[in-house]
Amino acid sequence: MLKLFNHYVPSNTVLQVLFDALLLFVAVMVVFGLQSRLDAGLVAEVVPSALAFAVTMMILNGALGLYRTGFGGNFRDTLMRVVMSIALSIPVAYGIFRVLPWGEFAHDAMEINVVVLLGFVVAVRGFAVRRVGAGVLVKRIMVIGTGADAVAVEHALTHPANSSLQVVGFYPAGPGEDVRVDPKRVVHFDGNLLAAANHLRVDEIIVALKERRGGVIPLRELLDCKMAGIKVLDLSSFFERVRGQVRIDSLRASWLIYGEGFRQGWGRTLVKRVFDIVVSLILLVLATPVMILAALMIVIEDGAPVFYRQERVGLGGRLFKVTKFRSMRRDAERDGKPRWAAANDDRVTRVGRFIRKVRIDELPQLFNVLKGDMSLVGPRPERPFFVDQLTRDIPFYAVRHCVKPGVTGWAQVRYQYGSSVDDAINKLQYDLYYVKNHTLFLDTVVLFETVRVVLTGDGAH
Repeated sequence: MLKLFNHYVPSNTVLQVLFDALLLFVAVMVVFGLQSRLDAGLVAEVVPSALAFAVTMMILNGALGLYRTGFGGNFRDTLMRVVMSIALSIPVAYGIFRVLPWGEFAHDAMEINVVVLLGFVVAVRGFAVRRVGAGVLVKRIMVIGTGADAVAVEHALTHPANSSLQVVGFYPAGPGEDVRVDPKRVVHFDGNLLAAANHLRVDEIIVALKERRGGVIPLRELLDCKMAGIKVLDLSSFFERVRGQVRIDSLRASWLIYGEGFRQGWGRTLVKRVFDIVVSLILLVLATPVMILAALMIVIEDGAPVFYRQERVGLGGRLFKVTKFRSMRRDAERDGKPRWAAANDDRVTRVGRFIRKVRIDELPQLFNVLKGDMSLVGPRPERPFFVDQLTRDIPFYAVRHCVKPGVTGWAQVRYQYGSSVDDAINKLQYDLYYVKNHTLFLDTVVLFETVRVVLTGDGAH
């Protein structure tokens, strides 16, 4: 895993993006070489623009999920992913053509050839079973512990996105420890922890234990390993890196206080606010026809009102009124009792089911963003009734209120629709990751992921 702007990205993914960008760059240069006479001056002008074009297009497709490991396991999903990437890449590519200094020497046929090459590279990446970089940056992992937490670590590392991390064994923390992993993979070594790590050529050690006192964790030996250049991670840091979440069951208040992240400041707030205003205005202009059509469909099926306003909890616990397109019947809560909204809620109208699926119902929240109650990206705002309940039942739930709630969020693009306390716990773990690591880069990643979710139906509301 590589950490880019506080966000973890699989190292193999970065290598794949770079490899495909280089492939597209070379292909563009070949096209220009075959159709134009490239003198020294022309080469000096074409090379940087061709490189910028290749990198931009591959980053765009990466953000749209083309390189998302484990996504699109069957032919239909893979085809949809490739078609979506090509459909969005082509107009962007032509937009870049207008910006780059190619117009002086590039004719239409040349641009068409470049677009065809782009489509070829995208299709090859989508359908070909290649593991560029697999085995090159593989890190050997030893897990301290053999119990349930060790099993959770092993399960997390079986995901294709973590193929560069290989578990070489489980080191028992002490005699009599519960063994829930494969006994054949338990490390039995006559010597200390450092000797065992050196024998197995370990790069990282994951401490899969929650108990911190009573000598269960070999702190002195772990320190020796760290001094020898072996990276040591606790459960919280491990799950943050490989799952993009901060696990509640392995979280301690001291980790929140003394660990990195959770930084706030006027500079970050100002940049985020400017980003919110500019992007919201652009989205409102682009979405106006869709919003008008959605309003007409709601009125035709179930009458007025088109919108509904509901009290939600925002930054610092402050209450505000959120505005959305009405997707449920007018008598959805006629008894006055708040209920969780479920994925197949029978209170949802036919039009409502469609606009919820493609997230059109969320568009009026852009006005909340302009007003300053919400941000484009952030934790989903909840109703006060549920916030009170969840704050009592879930540790650290209130931490999510130290940033503005969002129209979309890291939890929304990483976890399915939530309709229970257990779902709220899972989504909170992603919210905590966002609160800890939120940057403009992560906001951009979430927005692109949202586009992917809307276009493919992958994920949930």
